Amino acid sequence: MHEHDVIVVGAGGAGLRAAIEAHEEGADVALVTKLHPVRSHTGAAEGGINAALHPEDSWDLHAYDTMKGSDYLGDAPAIDAFAQEAPDEVIQLEHWGMPFSREEDGTVSQRPFGGLSHPRTTYAGAETGHHLLHTMYEQVVKRGIEVYDEWYVSQLAVTEEDDPDERTCYGAVAYEIATGEIHGFYARDGVILATGGLGEVFDHTTNAIACTGDGQAMAYRAGAPMEDMEFVQFHPTTLPSTGVLISEGVRGEGGILYNDEEERFMFEHGYANNEGELASRDVVSRAELTQINEGKGIEDEYVHLDMRHLGEERILDRLENILHLAEDFEGVDGLDEPMPVKPGQHYQMGGIEVDEYGQTCIDGLYAVGECACYSLHGSNRLGGNALPELMVFGSRAGRHVAGAVGEEPEIPTGPGAKSENGSIDAPVNLGGVADPDPVATDGGELATPQDVLEATVEAERERVETLLERDGINHADVREKVQKTMTENVNVFREESNLKQALKDIREARELYQEVAVRDPSRTYNTDILHTIETRNVIDCAEAITVGALAREEFRGAHWRMKHQERKDDEWLKHTMYAWNDGKTDLYYKPVILEGEEQTYEPKERSY
Repeated sequence: MHEHDVIVVGAGGAGLRAAIEAHEEGADVALVTKLHPVRSHTGAAEGGINAALHPEDSWDLHAYDTMKGSDYLGDAPAIDAFAQEAPDEVIQLEHWGMPFSREEDGTVSQRPFGGLSHPRTTYAGAETGHHLLHTMYEQVVKRGIEVYDEWYVSQLAVTEEDDPDERTCYGAVAYEIATGEIHGFYARDGVILATGGLGEVFDHTTNAIACTGDGQAMAYRAGAPMEDMEFVQFHPTTLPSTGVLISEGVRGEGGILYNDEEERFMFEHGYANNEGELASRDVVSRAELTQINEGKGIEDEYVHLDMRHLGEERILDRLENILHLAEDFEGVDGLDEPMPVKPGQHYQMGGIEVDEYGQTCIDGLYAVGECACYSLHGSNRLGGNALPELMVFGSRAGRHVAGAVGEEPEIPTGPGAKSENGSIDAPVNLGGVADPDPVATDGGELATPQDVLEATVEAERERVETLLERDGINHADVREKVQKTMTENVNVFREESNLKQALKDIREARELYQEVAVRDPSRTYNTDILHTIETRNVIDCAEAITVGALAREEFRGAHWRMKHQERKDDEWLKHTMYAWNDGKTDLYYKPVILEGEEQTYEPKERSY
């Protein structure tokens, strides 16, 4: 058993920042990560980091833009804290050596991004996430923070009181990829989940193959609700063949979108008469797909993104990486011809329900970054808000878990926050198939936290041994079934019949998963067992997304319903909550908090 004050699961931007802050507050911290830290998906972020640094800008303008972008489903305490603290985090990054792009006078460059009222996106060429990741990993190494590299956390050690509000997390169970051994990690003060996104739920995504919703699914099965999972961001500019991201920075610098008839459709077809290509991402994605569905797509699949007019010098200075991506994956020279792009799954606005300090309803369990929902982004995230989110809320969770924060949170969590029950006309049973796997242990029978952890370790060893020893089907067939139905039925445009079909397919996948087995019997670097465990998480996340999408009968942000094409504030100004307890699911709602520090945000029509 390994023992530390704080266990951080995941070593991308949010995990690194949380570990640094907890260490600064005197905690003994360890990072447990299935990837080497600099291979984390944060490194794929291209566009930039939003912060109100310019004298003519202000944090409250940034907060307003974020709330507007969220389509008024964000929670004001999280949005206000984020906008206020983002500038200090950017300055801290610069002091740590982050190589920001600069103007001729030496000041940090800031470019326009979609949905922003002021150019406030700082960046490092088109490789901002890569530089951020390396900058913070240097700080982890400098401080001597222990990193358990290539250890896959597959289970949380949580007590099993009936009420999730009364449960406690004492650590996690991890599979050492190099040896196949399973170990317990005891956390004296708390576990912080920083496991990133869930792009593998879809088959066309900008996410890395490691983004399988691990943290969301583990916390969910332990009793922490998932919040607003129906809100999935589809980025408007991904390469058709691979899903590789083409940064919003291209449009921020002046890139133009054209359809097959060479119309600049964002303006000419009235999708965003003022902002055009720099409208919010959900607006641009729907516009592109509408053009494609109307027969104006190129090869009926994509549109063109043109940056040739920016000139070679500017492109090489600010967007050189984009040239390499277009050439390597599509065979297109962005200096001489437009690039093919289409929407692809990019970001999950929903996630593990937490307060503004990253706390779940389970004592000792935190979540930060994309796996968490504060709710900062509401129903739609603005480009450039993800990287400062990692910094701000990673820092906040690190301070809180180390005992350096005394304020009471304003955002409630857990079943006690419920304002009303929810229901859907589900075509199949939801949740567990048979008796649920032992995902938590009874704190009333086990004497110490170490006993709770050891019991969870033993249960996980038995589960892994069963997967390795029995005969059965391959997990890949199950995962492919989920990915196909999610891409076909729970994409940008959603209809009730399609959502119900997705639930049927997900249920079938869940039942098939009971028969999966691992073909590779080895214990050394057995990626087959890792992917098999991950597929279970993919199934849980897919169900939560689809249930939320079927429940929410309105059009808000990234969520579009065929028969409900208007925002319904009177009925739906609330968060969708989906909880799991002993294999049984619970759908309910809790209110949105629009009362901020300096203003109450009044919902308005969101136009660009």
